[in-house]
Amino acid sequence: MIYRKFGSTGKEISSLGFGCMRFPEYEKDGQWFIDEEKTIPMLRHAYENGINYFDTAPYYLHNNSEATVGKAMKGIRDKVMLSTKLPLEEVKGAGDYRRVLEKSLKKMDTDYIDFYHFWGINKAVFDEKIMGFELLKEAMKAKEEGLIRHISFSFHDKAEYIKYIIDRAEVMETMLVQYNLLDRSNEEMIGYASSKGLGIVIMGPVGGGRLAAPTDLYKKLTGKKSSATYELAFKFVLGNPGVSCALSGMESMEMVDKNLAIAGQEKPLTENEWKQLGAAVDQLKKFSDLYCTGCGYCQPCPMGINIPRIFNMFTYHNVYGLTVHAKKEMSGYLKEGGKTVKDCSSCGRCERKCPQKLEIRKQLKRVEEILTVRE
Repeated sequence: MIYRKFGSTGKEISSLGFGCMRFPEYEKDGQWFIDEEKTIPMLRHAYENGINYFDTAPYYLHNNSEATVGKAMKGIRDKVMLSTKLPLEEVKGAGDYRRVLEKSLKKMDTDYIDFYHFWGINKAVFDEKIMGFELLKEAMKAKEEGLIRHISFSFHDKAEYIKYIIDRAEVMETMLVQYNLLDRSNEEMIGYASSKGLGIVIMGPVGGGRLAAPTDLYKKLTGKKSSATYELAFKFVLGNPGVSCALSGMESMEMVDKNLAIAGQEKPLTENEWKQLGAAVDQLKKFSDLYCTGCGYCQPCPMGINIPRIFNMFTYHNVYGLTVHAKKEMSGYLKEGGKTVKDCSSCGRCERKCPQKLEIRKQLKRVEEILTVRE
């Protein structure tokens, strides 16, 4: 296992972290349980092979994940770092910070949490609750009392708001954020956060499983014959010099061993190789016969058609070879009542505003014909 400096926390973190949200489960009498006979040995095996960061949350696996992780860490608690999260929908005032924290401590049967995250925040929640209820003061009190070791946040919003949050909440020590070959929107802000001393943990390094699917993306990007896009995805994330750790939600011993083999390689990507790989992805997009940058200038469509989303589905198919996923995305969009080219009034406003001068109406029809699954 390769270990990395975890920002300014003074900790060394394993390059692979264990995301504790996909353990095997079973249902009995209408209740859900984690199969601990499989899960606890899997967690211990991960620890014995070098993983020292385990990330859970109150709602994971029908609210059972925290308790199982706590059981698995008995006897090695001081040798691992446990991360869990504060669901801000449960916070209606300053006092709720401590109340919810104590629930997690009890469930995990531990005296302290190493990294306690403000969970899945966006700018609105940050302003309204974290700053509005002065929750940073509550976090500092908990840290002073030894209930938590480090103050963290996980993030879901426009990338530029990462800077907004970090600049106003200087006590933040680590950040959990999405980043992968298919979604590099947070790349610049990962660099900014790292420059401010934050440790960076990545969720979704294989694009929510999309890069685990069979694809010729590896060959397109490297020129080499291989189906190891999954491995390439991990290497890309860990090649970013600002990244400390990549999380994987592992559900079997086989998956743990597969990820350990990748994370334990002695020769990860150099910074130059990482830059070249990112540039290769950009070039693939540019030479696509439908190069939509996702800028959103075509929005809002008067008829409600989500043009960037539909064209992004085509990118999965046309650029990355992830056709099965692209068709699933289109199916989901249609089931949600998403508007399509049949709803188009042919006003042409989108085409007049498109910086790439795309024939949007024509391309929408083409994309939908390719990706729509016929019953």
